[in-house]
Amino acid sequence: MTAGENRAPRRLDLVARGRAALDALEHLVAGMGTAVLALVALLSAVLTGLACLVGVGVPLVPAALRGLRAVTDRERARLSRWGPEELVAASPPPAGLRAALADATVRRELVWVVVHGSVGLLLGMVALTLPLHAVQDATFALWWWLLPPEEAATAAYGLWEVRDAAGALAVAALAPVEIALTVVVAPWMARLQAWSGRRLLRPGADVDLHLRVAQLTATRAAVLDAHAAELRRIERSLHDGTQNRLVAVNVLLGAALRALERDPATARESLERAQSAAEQALGELRGVVRTILPPVLTHKSLADALAGLAAACPVPCRIDADPPVRAAASVEATAYFVVAEALTNIAKHSEAERAVVRVRRLGDRLLLQVMDDGRGGADERGSGLAGIRGRVEAHDGTFTLSSPAGGPTTLDVTLPAGT
Repeated sequence: MTAGENRAPRRLDLVARGRAALDALEHLVAGMGTAVLALVALLSAVLTGLACLVGVGVPLVPAALRGLRAVTDRERARLSRWGPEELVAASPPPAGLRAALADATVRRELVWVVVHGSVGLLLGMVALTLPLHAVQDATFALWWWLLPPEEAATAAYGLWEVRDAAGALAVAALAPVEIALTVVVAPWMARLQAWSGRRLLRPGADVDLHLRVAQLTATRAAVLDAHAAELRRIERSLHDGTQNRLVAVNVLLGAALRALERDPATARESLERAQSAAEQALGELRGVVRTILPPVLTHKSLADALAGLAAACPVPCRIDADPPVRAAASVEATAYFVVAEALTNIAKHSEAERAVVRVRRLGDRLLLQVMDDGRGGADERGSGLAGIRGRVEAHDGTFTLSSPAGGPTTLDVTLPAGT
């Protein structure tokens, strides 16, 4: 692999890391907003509880509970937009104080407002401070001379005294460090800030069971639709391609038989055309069979099969796969078709110069990632991406697409690895 081929995946990695950091900062700032609301809800609950102790707070309990539920539902909606797990809004809280305190959901929500109103707010403030400090230090040399001498001398976190332009320029050297620190810690801080919500605001067991039944019902319908569409595709391929070729073979053989009776010398041409049509029909039939279950997976690992796809892709593509670990045959076939369709879309629409396919086995999950440095703007409507989503969800997997205008495009798929 050449140095240029090594730089392209690293450039994609850097762009992906930068985008992940920006997304994490966005969620941290949004989490800081819900943390402020959590503090308000906590203060309302504490004041209502104190008022109940003196006998005048009971009428305030319903309003305090509605405020608490409004804040927690807002956080559930925020986390559902971000993470893979959907946190549905809880049912209305009980009306009475005793019933509310006996309700497990209300108790978990009270714990959440304490944790998120303190730790979540602190994480959001720290995350917002890092990029602001980076901008401040990067531009310090442009405005330090406007500061009073005592303030300018104690700039740069008090690490050194800034007395001249050289010292002011030295402060700018802190900006890349702060940016790198933000890129590294922001995603981790965002996950830590969201942890309490995902832990405490998830629906109860009964609600989760209803959601699971609804999800399985929708998945079963998607599987049936995908199965019917696959059968129609195979039927069209056999009818429009292979069947027509076989009809041509039959006609040519009949012509050859008749030519044998009249002029045996001309029968050779018909037999040669029949042989060519039979070979074409056999090739088309093999193509249909490969779309049902790629035979390459029978004899080789998934990584080897994907390497074959990468070699045939017009866009230079690198396969980064774990050592061969076999998964269920249907899962490997789905992973193969996901990558094949993704690379086809990249070659047709992305105008990309490089692509990277990563395959990882994490516990009982198979993780796929397809990245390209193309123009972005990929849309599921009217493309093969909808078919990819259908295949993945039929296996109870997850499908995530990130394709901002200008690129890069990142397709993340997880599948149950099976046995």
